[in-house]
Amino acid sequence: MTDPVFLVDELPPVGPAVLDGPEGRHAATVRRLGPGETLLLADGVGGRASCVVVAADRDSLRLDVRTAERVPRPTPTVTVVQALPKGDRGEAAVEMMTEAGADTIVPWSASRSVTRWKEARGDKALARWRSTAREAAKQSRRLWLPEVADLASTADVRKLLSVHDAAFVLHEDATAPLAGTSPAAEIGTIALVVGPEGGIAPDELESFVQVGAVPVRLGPTVLRTSTAGVAALAVVNALTSRWR
Repeated sequence: MTDPVFLVDELPPVGPAVLDGPEGRHAATVRRLGPGETLLLADGVGGRASCVVVAADRDSLRLDVRTAERVPRPTPTVTVVQALPKGDRGEAAVEMMTEAGADTIVPWSASRSVTRWKEARGDKALARWRSTAREAAKQSRRLWLPEVADLASTADVRKLLSVHDAAFVLHEDATAPLAGTSPAAEIGTIALVVGPEGGIAPDELESFVQVGAVPVRLGPTVLRTSTAGVAALAVVNALTSRWR
């Protein structure tokens, strides 16, 4: 069984340490970890520490940190621009994309998005996306937490695509398959754009193409907006060194 991961603001040095706060309470009262059991601490920016539980209190654990190390971020980094899906499909998309290794997830208010984030509702929805990403990162034992950016307009997305080394727009009418691309070995950043249920509007697609984005398809079928992102990530991971 793999060791559970708990997130901390700062990685402790080798030696005695205490895991308290919400993560400590979860470890002690929900996971019920006890003396002799092992766990990992992660700071979300590449640091991890292997620990043994020395003692368990009501809402904290006393630990012996055995090893501590830093792991570089996987390259190339991948940003996924996700058009707002209906209902709770956005959180499902964030969960799967986090597990597949997305470095940044950008919620996009596309012209054909049915869902709209406005004022307090938008703030709550963004908070849920960020919480979902954090929990999915822990579950998948990620050492680098993904960033969930603020809500982006089409103009924001255009600007974002222009500064990436490679950018691909998933589109059902594209002829070139994403699996047929060959990213250069030295490429550092990739962006993927996932449209809404109604598809990317022609003017949006043209705007993205003007800054160098390439329309691509995933396969012969049309995926839901909430599953297309994770499928595209899997292709990129296999084409680059991220999964090697």
